Amino acid sequence: MFTRRFKLFRLFGFNIYLDLSWFIVAALVTWSLGVGVFPFYFPGLPRHNYWLMGVTGAIGQFFSIIFHEFAHSLVARMRGMQMRGITLFVFGGVAEMADEPPDAASEFWVAVVGPIASLLLAGALFGLHQFLEWPVPVFGVIGYLTWVNAMLALFNLAPAFPLDGGRILRAALWAWKKELRWATRFVSWTGVGFGLLLIAFGIVSFLTGNLIGGLWWAMLGLFLRQAAQMSYQQLVMRQALEGEPVRRFMHDNPVTVPPTASVQDFVDNYVYRHQYKLYPVVNNGQLLGCLGLNQIKVLPRTDWSNHTVAEVMSPCSEENTIKADADAVQALARMNRSRLSRLLVIDGPNHLAGVLALKDLLNFLSLKVELEGAGS
Repeated sequence: MFTRRFKLFRLFGFNIYLDLSWFIVAALVTWSLGVGVFPFYFPGLPRHNYWLMGVTGAIGQFFSIIFHEFAHSLVARMRGMQMRGITLFVFGGVAEMADEPPDAASEFWVAVVGPIASLLLAGALFGLHQFLEWPVPVFGVIGYLTWVNAMLALFNLAPAFPLDGGRILRAALWAWKKELRWATRFVSWTGVGFGLLLIAFGIVSFLTGNLIGGLWWAMLGLFLRQAAQMSYQQLVMRQALEGEPVRRFMHDNPVTVPPTASVQDFVDNYVYRHQYKLYPVVNNGQLLGCLGLNQIKVLPRTDWSNHTVAEVMSPCSEENTIKADADAVQALARMNRSRLSRLLVIDGPNHLAGVLALKDLLNFLSLKVELEGAGS
Protein backbone atom coordinates (compact mmCIF):
# COMPACT_ATOMS: atom_id res chain seq x y z
CA MET A 1 0.00 0.00 0.00
CA PHE A 2 2.69 2.48 1.00
CA THR A 3 5.50 2.92 -1.53
CA ARG A 4 6.51 6.55 -0.86
CA ARG A 5 6.90 6.67 2.88
CA PHE A 6 9.76 7.45 5.23
CA LYS A 7 10.35 6.79 8.88
CA LEU A 8 9.73 9.73 11.23
CA PHE A 9 10.54 8.32 14.66
CA ARG A 10 10.08 5.33 16.95
CA LEU A 11 7.54 5.42 19.79
CA PHE A 12 7.55 2.71 22.47
CA GLY A 13 8.92 0.17 20.00
CA PHE A 14 6.63 1.16 17.10
CA ASN A 15 7.99 2.75 13.94
CA ILE A 16 6.03 5.81 12.82
CA TYR A 17 6.04 6.35 9.05
CA LEU A 18 4.79 9.26 6.97
CA ASP A 19 3.57 8.64 3.44
CA LEU A 20 4.28 11.52 1.09
CA SER A 21 0.58 11.70 0.25
CA TRP A 22 -0.03 13.04 3.77
CA PHE A 23 1.40 16.41 2.72
CA ILE A 24 -1.64 16.83 0.47
CA VAL A 25 -4.07 16.73 3.39
CA ALA A 26 -1.70 18.80 5.55
CA ALA A 27 -1.68 21.57 2.95
CA LEU A 28 -5.47 21.41 2.50
CA VAL A 29 -6.13 21.46 6.26
CA THR A 30 -3.74 24.35 6.84
CA TRP A 31 -5.25 26.34 3.98
CA SER A 32 -8.90 25.69 4.94
CA LEU A 33 -8.27 26.54 8.60
CA GLY A 34 -6.16 29.61 7.91
CA VAL A 35 -8.36 31.06 5.17
CA GLY A 36 -11.87 29.87 6.02
CA VAL A 37 -12.57 28.31 9.42
CA PHE A 38 -10.62 30.41 11.91
CA PRO A 39 -11.28 33.81 10.23
CA PHE A 40 -15.02 32.99 10.25
CA TYR A 41 -15.22 31.97 13.93
CA PHE A 42 -12.60 34.41 15.28
CA PRO A 43 -12.75 37.58 13.18
CA GLY A 44 -10.47 40.55 13.72
CA LEU A 45 -7.16 38.75 14.28
CA PRO A 46 -4.01 39.58 12.26
CA ARG A 47 -3.71 37.44 9.11
CA HIS A 48 -0.49 35.76 10.25
CA ASN A 49 -2.33 34.51 13.37
CA TYR A 50 -4.78 32.60 11.19
CA TRP A 51 -2.00 30.90 9.26
CA LEU A 52 -0.19 30.02 12.48
CA MET A 53 -3.43 28.58 13.86
CA GLY A 54 -3.87 26.60 10.63
CA VAL A 55 -0.38 25.10 10.83
CA THR A 56 -0.83 24.27 14.53
CA GLY A 57 -4.20 22.69 13.84
CA ALA A 58 -2.74 20.50 11.09
CA ILE A 59 0.11 19.39 13.36
CA GLY A 60 -2.37 18.69 16.16
CA GLN A 61 -4.48 16.61 13.79
CA PHE A 62 -1.33 14.69 12.84
CA PHE A 63 -0.64 13.76 16.48
CA SER A 64 -4.33 12.99 17.10
CA ILE A 65 -4.21 10.32 14.38
CA ILE A 66 -0.95 8.92 15.80
CA PHE A 67 -2.59 8.75 19.24
CA HIS A 68 -5.55 6.84 17.75
CA GLU A 69 -3.35 4.36 15.85
CA PHE A 70 -0.92 3.99 18.74
CA ALA A 71 -3.80 2.80 20.93
CA HIS A 72 -4.55 0.10 18.33
CA SER A 73 -0.90 -0.94 18.18
CA LEU A 74 -0.40 -1.03 21.93
CA VAL A 75 -3.41 -3.28 22.58
CA ALA A 76 -2.45 -5.48 19.63
CA ARG A 77 0.99 -6.01 21.12
CA MET A 78 -0.57 -6.78 24.50
CA ARG A 79 -2.68 -9.45 22.75
CA GLY A 80 0.47 -11.03 21.27
CA MET A 81 0.10 -9.66 17.74
CA GLN A 82 3.04 -8.50 15.65
CA MET A 83 2.81 -4.90 14.42
CA ARG A 84 4.81 -3.56 11.48
CA GLY A 85 4.34 0.10 12.38
CA ILE A 86 2.02 3.07 12.03
CA THR A 87 1.74 4.94 8.73
CA LEU A 88 0.02 8.27 8.15
CA PHE A 89 -1.21 8.94 4.63
CA VAL A 90 -3.67 11.11 2.74
CA PHE A 91 -6.81 9.48 4.20
CA GLY A 92 -5.62 9.26 7.81
CA GLY A 93 -3.53 6.56 9.44
CA VAL A 94 -3.23 2.81 9.74
CA ALA A 95 -1.67 0.48 12.29
CA GLU A 96 -0.20 -2.29 10.15
CA MET A 97 -0.67 -5.81 11.52
CA ALA A 98 1.54 -8.61 10.24
CA ASP A 99 -1.39 -11.04 10.25
CA GLU A 100 -5.04 -11.42 11.13
CA PRO A 101 -5.98 -11.33 14.86
CA PRO A 102 -5.76 -14.75 16.51
CA ASP A 103 -9.33 -14.67 17.83
CA ALA A 104 -12.52 -12.61 17.90
CA ALA A 105 -11.78 -11.14 21.32
CA SER A 106 -8.44 -9.77 20.14
CA GLU A 107 -10.09 -8.30 17.06
CA PHE A 108 -12.71 -6.58 19.23
CA TRP A 109 -10.30 -5.04 21.74
CA VAL A 110 -7.80 -3.89 19.12
CA ALA A 111 -10.60 -2.27 17.12
CA VAL A 112 -12.58 -0.64 19.91
CA VAL A 113 -9.64 0.94 21.70
CA GLY A 114 -8.97 3.39 18.85
CA PRO A 115 -12.32 5.22 19.06
CA ILE A 116 -12.15 5.07 22.87
CA ALA A 117 -8.72 6.74 22.82
CA SER A 118 -9.95 9.47 20.46
CA LEU A 119 -13.04 10.12 22.62
CA LEU A 120 -10.89 10.34 25.76
CA LEU A 121 -8.57 12.79 24.04
CA ALA A 122 -11.58 14.80 22.82
CA GLY A 123 -12.92 14.89 26.39
CA ALA A 124 -9.60 16.09 27.78
CA LEU A 125 -9.35 18.81 25.13
CA PHE A 126 -12.97 19.82 25.78
CA GLY A 127 -12.13 20.32 29.43
CA LEU A 128 -9.16 22.49 28.52
CA HIS A 129 -11.31 24.42 26.07
CA GLN A 130 -14.21 25.09 28.41
CA PHE A 131 -12.75 25.54 31.87
CA LEU A 132 -9.44 27.35 31.35
CA GLU A 133 -8.68 30.83 30.04
CA TRP A 134 -6.66 30.87 26.83
CA PRO A 135 -5.62 33.49 24.29
CA VAL A 136 -8.03 33.48 21.35
CA PRO A 137 -5.68 31.65 18.90
CA VAL A 138 -4.97 28.87 21.43
CA PHE A 139 -8.67 28.68 22.33
CA GLY A 140 -9.58 28.24 18.66
CA VAL A 141 -7.01 25.52 17.95
CA ILE A 142 -7.99 23.51 21.06
CA GLY A 143 -11.65 23.74 20.04
CA TYR A 144 -10.81 22.52 16.56
CA LEU A 145 -8.79 19.56 17.86
CA THR A 146 -11.65 18.65 20.23
CA TRP A 147 -13.95 18.44 17.21
CA VAL A 148 -11.33 16.51 15.16
CA ASN A 149 -10.93 13.77 17.77
CA ALA A 150 -14.68 13.44 18.32
CA MET A 151 -15.27 13.10 14.57
CA LEU A 152 -12.33 10.69 14.25
CA ALA A 153 -13.97 8.42 16.82
CA LEU A 154 -17.48 8.66 15.39
CA PHE A 155 -16.45 8.17 11.76
CA ASN A 156 -14.34 5.14 12.62
CA LEU A 157 -17.29 3.59 14.46
CA ALA A 158 -19.22 3.28 11.20
CA PRO A 159 -19.90 -0.48 10.72
CA ALA A 160 -17.94 -0.59 7.48
CA PHE A 161 -14.79 -2.66 7.07
CA PRO A 162 -11.89 -1.87 7.36
CA LEU A 163 -12.95 0.99 9.69
CA ASP A 164 -12.91 0.22 13.41
CA GLY A 165 -16.69 -0.18 13.48
CA GLY A 166 -16.44 -2.75 10.71
CA ARG A 167 -13.79 -4.63 12.65
CA ILE A 168 -15.98 -4.58 15.76
CA LEU A 169 -18.82 -6.00 13.66
CA ARG A 170 -16.47 -8.65 12.26
CA ALA A 171 -15.44 -9.63 15.78
CA ALA A 172 -19.09 -10.10 16.74
CA LEU A 173 -19.88 -12.16 13.63
CA TRP A 174 -16.68 -14.17 14.06
CA ALA A 175 -17.57 -14.99 17.67
CA TRP A 176 -21.10 -15.94 16.57
CA LYS A 177 -20.34 -18.06 13.49
CA LYS A 178 -16.81 -19.15 14.44
CA GLU A 179 -15.78 -18.46 10.82
CA LEU A 180 -13.35 -15.62 10.15
CA ARG A 181 -13.67 -15.90 6.39
CA TRP A 182 -17.48 -15.66 6.41
CA ALA A 183 -17.36 -12.72 8.82
CA THR A 184 -14.76 -10.93 6.70
CA ARG A 185 -16.78 -11.45 3.53
CA PHE A 186 -19.89 -10.03 5.20
CA VAL A 187 -18.20 -6.90 6.56
CA SER A 188 -16.35 -6.34 3.29
CA TRP A 189 -19.78 -5.95 1.69
CA THR A 190 -20.67 -3.31 4.29
CA GLY A 191 -17.39 -1.54 3.54
CA VAL A 192 -18.11 -1.55 -0.19
CA GLY A 193 -21.63 -0.24 0.43
CA PHE A 194 -20.42 2.52 2.74
CA GLY A 195 -17.78 3.49 0.21
CA LEU A 196 -20.42 3.77 -2.51
CA LEU A 197 -22.55 5.98 -0.23
CA LEU A 198 -19.58 8.30 0.32
CA ILE A 199 -18.94 8.44 -3.42
CA ALA A 200 -22.58 9.36 -4.05
CA PHE A 201 -22.47 12.00 -1.30
CA GLY A 202 -19.29 13.41 -2.78
CA ILE A 203 -20.84 13.65 -6.25
CA VAL A 204 -23.90 15.45 -4.89
CA SER A 205 -21.69 17.82 -2.89
CA PHE A 206 -19.56 18.53 -5.93
CA LEU A 207 -22.59 19.28 -8.12
CA THR A 208 -24.08 21.61 -5.50
CA GLY A 209 -20.98 23.78 -5.32
CA ASN A 210 -18.82 22.15 -2.63
CA LEU A 211 -16.04 21.29 -5.07
CA ILE A 212 -13.17 20.41 -2.74
CA GLY A 213 -15.36 18.72 -0.13
CA GLY A 214 -17.22 16.72 -2.75
CA LEU A 215 -14.03 15.55 -4.41
CA TRP A 216 -12.60 14.61 -1.01
CA TRP A 217 -15.63 12.51 0.02
CA ALA A 218 -15.70 10.76 -3.34
CA MET A 219 -12.00 9.89 -3.12
CA LEU A 220 -12.42 8.66 0.45
CA GLY A 221 -15.36 6.49 -0.62
CA LEU A 222 -13.35 5.03 -3.48
CA PHE A 223 -10.47 4.26 -1.14
CA LEU A 224 -12.73 2.54 1.43
CA ARG A 225 -14.45 0.51 -1.27
CA GLN A 226 -11.13 -0.74 -2.63
CA ALA A 227 -9.72 -1.36 0.86
CA ALA A 228 -12.76 -3.46 1.83
CA GLN A 229 -12.45 -5.62 -1.28
CA MET A 230 -8.69 -5.97 -0.87
CA SER A 231 -8.97 -6.98 2.79
CA TYR A 232 -11.16 -9.95 1.93
CA GLN A 233 -8.96 -10.95 -1.01
CA GLN A 234 -5.88 -10.86 1.21
CA LEU A 235 -7.58 -13.11 3.77
CA VAL A 236 -8.51 -15.60 1.03
CA MET A 237 -4.91 -15.58 -0.21
CA ARG A 238 -3.49 -16.12 3.28
CA GLN A 239 -5.82 -19.00 4.02
CA ALA A 240 -5.11 -20.63 0.65
CA LEU A 241 -1.35 -20.51 1.24
CA GLU A 242 -1.39 -21.21 4.96
CA GLY A 243 0.56 -24.34 5.81
CA GLU A 244 2.11 -24.62 2.34
CA PRO A 245 5.94 -24.63 2.47
CA VAL A 246 7.97 -22.44 0.14
CA ARG A 247 9.79 -25.57 -1.06
CA ARG A 248 6.60 -26.68 -2.84
CA PHE A 249 6.56 -23.66 -5.18
CA MET A 250 10.24 -22.93 -5.75
CA HIS A 251 12.28 -23.70 -8.86
CA ASP A 252 15.07 -25.98 -7.65
CA ASN A 253 17.29 -25.43 -10.71
CA PRO A 254 17.42 -21.65 -10.96
CA VAL A 255 19.57 -19.46 -13.16
CA THR A 256 22.71 -18.55 -11.21
CA VAL A 257 25.59 -16.24 -12.00
CA PRO A 258 29.27 -17.13 -11.36
CA PRO A 259 31.23 -14.51 -9.42
CA THR A 260 33.99 -14.43 -12.06
CA ALA A 261 31.69 -13.31 -14.91
CA SER A 262 32.12 -9.76 -16.13
CA VAL A 263 29.32 -7.28 -15.73
CA GLN A 264 29.09 -7.04 -19.52
CA ASP A 265 28.68 -10.83 -19.74
CA PHE A 266 26.05 -10.69 -16.99
CA VAL A 267 24.00 -8.08 -18.86
CA ASP A 268 24.26 -9.76 -22.27
CA ASN A 269 23.82 -13.40 -21.28
CA TYR A 270 21.67 -13.18 -18.15
CA VAL A 271 19.67 -9.95 -17.93
CA TYR A 272 18.72 -9.68 -21.61
CA ARG A 273 18.28 -13.43 -22.00
CA HIS A 274 16.29 -14.34 -18.88
CA GLN A 275 14.86 -10.89 -18.11
CA TYR A 276 14.84 -11.22 -14.31
CA LYS A 277 15.60 -8.35 -11.97
CA LEU A 278 17.37 -10.35 -9.25
CA TYR A 279 20.00 -13.06 -9.66
CA PRO A 280 21.84 -15.25 -7.13
CA VAL A 281 25.62 -15.27 -7.34
CA VAL A 282 26.74 -18.84 -6.63
CA ASN A 283 30.03 -20.70 -6.51
CA ASN A 284 30.10 -24.48 -5.87
CA GLY A 285 26.57 -24.42 -4.52
CA GLN A 286 27.28 -21.63 -2.04
CA LEU A 287 25.29 -18.41 -2.21
CA LEU A 288 27.81 -15.57 -2.25
CA GLY A 289 25.53 -12.61 -2.87
CA CYS A 290 22.74 -11.06 -4.89
CA LEU A 291 22.91 -9.02 -8.06
CA GLY A 292 20.15 -6.85 -9.44
CA LEU A 293 19.67 -4.08 -11.93
CA ASN A 294 20.26 -1.34 -9.35
CA GLN A 295 23.88 -2.38 -8.84
CA ILE A 296 24.46 -2.30 -12.59
CA LYS A 297 22.81 1.05 -13.29
CA VAL A 298 25.21 2.95 -11.02
CA LEU A 299 28.19 1.62 -12.99
CA PRO A 300 29.15 3.50 -16.19
CA ARG A 301 28.49 1.34 -19.23
CA THR A 302 32.06 1.79 -20.44
CA ASP A 303 33.25 0.02 -17.28
CA TRP A 304 31.05 -3.06 -17.61
CA SER A 305 33.85 -5.09 -19.20
CA ASN A 306 36.34 -4.02 -16.52
CA HIS A 307 34.43 -5.26 -13.46
CA THR A 308 33.35 -8.71 -12.35
CA VAL A 309 30.08 -9.76 -10.78
CA ALA A 310 31.87 -10.34 -7.47
CA GLU A 311 32.90 -6.69 -7.38
CA VAL A 312 29.41 -5.23 -7.76
CA MET A 313 27.15 -7.79 -6.07
CA SER A 314 25.55 -7.08 -2.68
CA PRO A 315 25.10 -9.37 0.33
CA CYS A 316 21.75 -11.11 0.35
CA SER A 317 19.35 -10.00 3.08
CA GLU A 318 16.12 -11.01 4.78
CA GLU A 319 14.26 -8.84 2.26
CA ASN A 320 15.22 -10.99 -0.77
CA THR A 321 15.71 -14.45 0.77
CA ILE A 322 13.52 -16.95 2.58
CA LYS A 323 13.99 -20.42 4.06
CA ALA A 324 12.78 -23.44 2.13
CA ASP A 325 10.57 -24.66 4.98
CA ALA A 326 9.01 -21.26 5.67
CA ASP A 327 5.28 -20.78 5.20
CA ALA A 328 4.31 -19.49 1.76
CA VAL A 329 2.19 -16.82 3.49
CA GLN A 330 5.41 -15.40 4.93
CA ALA A 331 6.97 -15.36 1.47
CA LEU A 332 4.01 -13.52 -0.03
CA ALA A 333 4.11 -10.93 2.77
CA ARG A 334 7.85 -10.42 2.25
CA MET A 335 7.39 -9.94 -1.49
CA ASN A 336 4.65 -7.41 -0.85
CA ARG A 337 6.77 -5.52 1.68
CA SER A 338 9.94 -5.45 -0.41
CA ARG A 339 8.17 -5.03 -3.79
CA LEU A 340 10.09 -8.00 -5.21
CA SER A 341 8.68 -10.61 -7.59
CA ARG A 342 11.40 -13.18 -6.78
CA LEU A 343 12.92 -14.48 -3.55
CA LEU A 344 16.03 -16.63 -3.20
CA VAL A 345 15.26 -19.80 -1.24
CA ILE A 346 17.97 -20.94 1.15
CA ASP A 347 18.36 -24.31 2.80
CA GLY A 348 21.11 -24.27 5.37
CA PRO A 349 23.86 -21.65 5.78
CA ASN A 350 24.56 -19.94 2.43
CA HIS A 351 23.13 -22.84 0.41
CA LEU A 352 20.82 -21.90 -2.45
CA ALA A 353 17.93 -24.36 -2.70
CA GLY A 354 16.00 -22.55 -5.41
CA VAL A 355 14.12 -19.42 -6.42
CA LEU A 356 10.51 -18.55 -5.61
CA ALA A 357 8.57 -16.49 -8.17
CA LEU A 358 5.49 -14.45 -7.34
CA LYS A 359 3.73 -15.63 -10.49
CA ASP A 360 3.90 -19.25 -9.28
CA LEU A 361 2.21 -18.33 -5.99
CA LEU A 362 -0.47 -16.38 -7.85
CA ASN A 363 -1.07 -19.23 -10.30
CA PHE A 364 -1.54 -21.64 -7.39
CA LEU A 365 -3.94 -19.21 -5.72
CA SER A 366 -5.93 -18.80 -8.91
CA LEU A 367 -6.32 -22.54 -9.36
CA LYS A 368 -7.21 -23.16 -5.72
CA VAL A 369 -9.84 -20.41 -5.67
CA GLU A 370 -11.30 -21.69 -8.95
CA LEU A 371 -11.57 -25.25 -7.63
CA GLU A 372 -12.62 -24.54 -4.05
CA GLY A 373 -14.39 -21.20 -4.50
CA ALA A 374 -13.56 -17.80 -3.03
CA GLY A 375 -16.87 -17.41 -1.29
CA SER A 376 -16.86 -20.60 0.75
